[in-house]
Amino acid sequence: MKRIATYVSAWILAMGVACLLAFVAPSESGVMGQLPAFATQNLLRQPVSLPAGFVSDRTLALITFKRDQRPQIEGWVQWVKGLNQSSETPVSWLRMTVVNDPGTDSARQEVWTRLLDRYPGDEERANFVPVFTDHRSFVKATGFNGTDLVLAVVLNRQGDVLARAEGAFDTDKAQSLLETLKSTSF
Repeated sequence: MKRIATYVSAWILAMGVACLLAFVAPSESGVMGQLPAFATQNLLRQPVSLPAGFVSDRTLALITFKRDQRPQIEGWVQWVKGLNQSSETPVSWLRMTVVNDPGTDSARQEVWTRLLDRYPGDEERANFVPVFTDHRSFVKATGFNGTDLVLAVVLNRQGDVLARAEGAFDTDKAQSLLETLKSTSF
């Protein structure tokens, strides 16, 4: 009888520890990061509320922080455009540049003008979302590693980062992100 009580006590203790760990352990979104909620505009000056305003349950966000990262992100942009041309179910995506907020409306307008000159097409402008904020604050809020590499991240409407890849386009990274984009298990 003592032996059964010992096994039952050990089982109850193990279940208690498991429940405690379930509450204390970090969630997947806490580990991968989270996009904070904010309102902005795309380059067509259409209001965009992120992440709640995503048109899909999963959205690919291609994020840059510096001008010299344009060539790196271009590989990702071409991949997703090609994917959407050849797919029956297009991938929801946006190109986001995080700009250190210059602090004045006139300086922000200068940035807008440069972006509009660089991206003249309506399709490019519809998918392009500039975010004026402090780089460090954005990186801290999202849980990203820094601003040195471009980011390709899969986000849900709550802003949770479901998958991410850093750096220039790579087919293995892209395939991993595509699996998350197409998955419905989250």
